[in-house]
Amino acid sequence: MNENLTHFGFRDVPQDQKSKLVGKVFHSVASRYDIMNDVMSFGAHRLWKRFAISQSGVKEGNTVLDVAAGSGDLSAKFSERVGPSGWVLVTDINESMLLVGRDRLIDAGCANNLKFILADAQYLPFKSNFFDCVSISFGLRNVTDKLIALSAMYRCLKPGGRLLVLEFSKPVLPFLSKAYDEYSFNVIPSMGELITGDKASYQYLVESIRKHPAQDELKQLMLDAGFDHARYHNLSAGIVALHIGYKY
Repeated sequence: MNENLTHFGFRDVPQDQKSKLVGKVFHSVASRYDIMNDVMSFGAHRLWKRFAISQSGVKEGNTVLDVAAGSGDLSAKFSERVGPSGWVLVTDINESMLLVGRDRLIDAGCANNLKFILADAQYLPFKSNFFDCVSISFGLRNVTDKLIALSAMYRCLKPGGRLLVLEFSKPVLPFLSKAYDEYSFNVIPSMGELITGDKASYQYLVESIRKHPAQDELKQLMLDAGFDHARYHNLSAGIVALHIGYKY
């Protein structure tokens, strides 16, 4: 691929255009994002996120950075864990998603230890060696340069901190992979059209998953970004994977 191009789903686009195209996707689906997540994952995304929190090591009084936080599922759980003596910084590059997340978290009564900032995962405007934990859930595949973003997250972590990357990945069972492809390409875009009125955005979703690095490739990217150790857990037979990176 030309070094000035990147993937937007199965299309090659100029690198400086991807964030705008991704932004249009999330502006379009923001108001129905949570409903669509529940329907297309059959509620499994809640279990995946619960497992991620269990592996976070976050405790009372910690500071957490939730990158590409979307509607705030992880932020809400981190808010409970850090308690009144800690705080969670909730960020997203997309203003529509950040506003949806903020309103949802305020309505849930868990905004007292949360702060909201519009921020690009590649260029995090925060101090180095500051956060006990950094997380990004179903957002890394939308980032133009994943290595730059992972390096930024590494910089922001305190020594002893950890990064959580929860993302769609590659099924490890051949028969499941075929069924998953059938469901992804033939059902999810139509479901997106029915629920959100936007088929194209969910066509991008399933294509972006196929372009995202497989488990071992993403693990190596994390090591290349500076993490001293990285590991991953396959969830739902690899449909989703939780990658964990450590800064010693």
